[in-house]
Amino acid sequence: MTRQIVSVVGGKDAASFTTYDSTNPARTSEVVARVGLADAGTFAAACRTAKEAQREWARTPAPVRGRVIASIGRLVEANAESLAALVTEEIGKPYVEALGEVREIVDTCDFFLGEGRRLYGQTVPSEMPDKNLFTFRNPVGVAAVITAGNFPVAVPSWYLVPALLCGNAVVWKPAEYAAASAHAMYRLFAASGLPEGVLNVVFADGVQTFEGLETALEEGTVQKVGFTGSSEVGRKIGELCGRHLQSPCLELGGKNPMVVMPDADLDLAVEGALFAGFGTAGQRCTSLGTVIVHESIHDAFVERFASAVEEAVVGDPAGEVLMGPLLDQKFADRFEEFIGWIADHHTVLGKVGKITRSEPHGDFTGEGGIYYHPTVVDGVTPEDRLFLEETFGPIVGVTTFRTLDEAIELANLPGYGLSSSIYTTDPRHAFRFREGVSAGMVSVNNSTSGAEAHLPFGGNGKSGNGSRQSGMWVLDQFTRWQAMNWDHSGRLQKAQMDVADIVPDLEFRL
Repeated sequence: MTRQIVSVVGGKDAASFTTYDSTNPARTSEVVARVGLADAGTFAAACRTAKEAQREWARTPAPVRGRVIASIGRLVEANAESLAALVTEEIGKPYVEALGEVREIVDTCDFFLGEGRRLYGQTVPSEMPDKNLFTFRNPVGVAAVITAGNFPVAVPSWYLVPALLCGNAVVWKPAEYAAASAHAMYRLFAASGLPEGVLNVVFADGVQTFEGLETALEEGTVQKVGFTGSSEVGRKIGELCGRHLQSPCLELGGKNPMVVMPDADLDLAVEGALFAGFGTAGQRCTSLGTVIVHESIHDAFVERFASAVEEAVVGDPAGEVLMGPLLDQKFADRFEEFIGWIADHHTVLGKVGKITRSEPHGDFTGEGGIYYHPTVVDGVTPEDRLFLEETFGPIVGVTTFRTLDEAIELANLPGYGLSSSIYTTDPRHAFRFREGVSAGMVSVNNSTSGAEAHLPFGGNGKSGNGSRQSGMWVLDQFTRWQAMNWDHSGRLQKAQMDVADIVPDLEFRL
């Protein structure tokens, strides 16, 4: 029986105005869930509900909120296999990857359950006697969180867990094509004992979401916006929030470079490029965009990389495969445009386009899904769209360099700044690359993909506005610093004016 799911506001099912069928991209004839989509009014109403619930939730002691986060982690852990299987069914992510994604929620909860006892402020010495200075972290209020579907449960947890831990209420708008996974995750969070209205989930399309968010910002019911998605939409979110003097948390796209130095372990570099370029079918914000390989080892690297891609297993994500299908037909339509950027001066290694019976990929294990060949394009140049723009899907470009400074310049040229990687055995190369690259994340002898729950995650330039998720750094997204001074002298002491002055003899010489 097809799942029927709708938005949940204040603990109650919300009305729907249209429906959307979330299908299995590995077998597009299978409907995973029939999703009732809400309108802008429902989104705005959810923000009002969250505002009312947030007041009491903020009064709950932070260590108690931490115990709720601990319960969420244990609930997710106990349901890990079921949630991962649903992720695989709905977005086509290989099951092993889906299990890792679910584990990321548990890791995030494990980190933040203790932060309820560590929302530290500071006691600061005053410049005047009989006066004390303090700082405190306060919750921002209501966070509106809008997430993509390529990581339908892990990435949302990077927002939801710290936001709730800090005493905020949340209105979460997941991607429609990953609605069943999101609804399952909402149910796990709700089972932890969260008060009704503290976490709300609203399913809506982009237009209705934007209109609802605009209304909520005008009404003052949203104090923080978190958005994971494309750079194009991120700009619009940033402009909207800027009109209300708010700074959103933006985690956007990437054109992530991998530099391969002459001293690199080529087999390791090929393994990293294969996973970074084609894991999740190249549909990660941290997916490899361009391999920038030294000209002296270009031929050797390309030969090994092409062979690895040819041997990689593509197919049913329930099995042991490198990659499954694309997330949804709309991404396939967009990917067709990307492969249209391949030009005459490029050398294509392997096949391009949709995998079919007449155009198979090795021992293809899928049937009836949105499967595309993993594609490597050699000879890309800094003028090519394939080099300059994000290509969300299984396509990786290759270019060459002569000096490390040239490689760093090429790595920064597209203007994104999310993730990057360098393969080298020389620590001088690694640190020089770290200093020069604009990316918010740098890997040495590792792929561009992969994040740990206690490190800051986020990008610069076209990849974001410098905000960071994960670890203690995300606390600055969901709290506001408050300064307090307490004068117990019994008289008015004016800062910078009534300060004792000890006069030195600056003319003294030995």
